[in-house]
Amino acid sequence: LCIALTRNLSVENPSRGQIILETIVSGGHNFFKDTLGEHGAEYIPYLMTVTLYIGIANLIGLLGFKPPTKDMNVTAALAFMSIVLIEVAGIRQKGAKGWVKSFAEPIPIILPINIMEIFIKPLSPISAFIDIPANIKSTTIVTTSAIKVIPLLLLKLIVPAVLPAVFSCYFDIFDGLIQAYVFVFLTSLFIKEATE
Repeated sequence: LCIALTRNLSVENPSRGQIILETIVSGGHNFFKDTLGEHGAEYIPYLMTVTLYIGIANLIGLLGFKPPTKDMNVTAALAFMSIVLIEVAGIRQKGAKGWVKSFAEPIPIILPINIMEIFIKPLSPISAFIDIPANIKSTTIVTTSAIKVIPLLLLKLIVPAVLPAVFSCYFDIFDGLIQAYVFVFLTSLFIKEATE
């Protein structure tokens, strides 16, 4: 897809497809740059890649394929990579000595709390990811989320059988994309905190 989209790039006469692609990439870059700050700009390619991967992996179930994010090994691996990236970002920005010293800031008495934070803070991206297999399974087999069920039940009472199916796809798409957004947003916030 990347080869096909970037085959005939031109600076003087960009095609409509090139303009759309550049708009999407620069929009994602600007979003993450605002979230990460100036020190986290080098992590934008990772975050954009993870966003695309999770979004596509969540939506592939609509085409009848088994979503990769349904497997706990995939979600745990992505969560682990982000946890490592957060800590490595802090070490790269502050240096190993500065990273260790940062546990005693702002006052040395909170050292145990800051050490515990290393293990507690990553639970947010992990919990976002642990939720993905359950939600993908529920949207693949049976819709269980109240956000989806109540409007769909009302639609079934009011309109014929075709319209609720369309709205079910809409809610499945919305749910999959929101999970991708939540994961990368939390990861980018923690990277910003580690690099400040």
